[in-house]
Amino acid sequence: MRIAHTMLRVANLDRSLQFYERALGMRLLRRKDYPEGRFTLAFVGYGHERKQAVLELTHNWDVAGYERGTGFGHVAIEVEDAQTACAAVARNGGKVSRPPGPMKHGKTIIAFIEDPDGYQIEFVQRAATSDEEHS
Repeated sequence: MRIAHTMLRVANLDRSLQFYERALGMRLLRRKDYPEGRFTLAFVGYGHERKQAVLELTHNWDVAGYERGTGFGHVAIEVEDAQTACAAVARNGGKVSRPPGPMKHGKTIIAFIEDPDGYQIEFVQRAATSDEEHS
């Protein structure tokens, strides 16, 4: 078994695709309209969805927006450098809601950003390996 995808409902699919592709460097893997159901599904990610978990962006044509509720937390993305990743988001009009720094009660460097619908995305900076620490 494996995690296949996480689904997020989005108000404006084109705006969301632009954010995930430009600010986060994901690729649109597939997109399909379902006219009878009045919705579109778009799958984005960093690699083939048979090998990696991806995001499913669901756009219901007749819905202008959503309340996120309190049950959903965030999507986490591992990055080489959290500062660089946050700068790319800011350059592309995204919001950095928590600048890079050590997590509370730990040493891992994290940051939080928001997508156009307000979903929280955590950047987790990849820890240096022992080889990298000595070079």
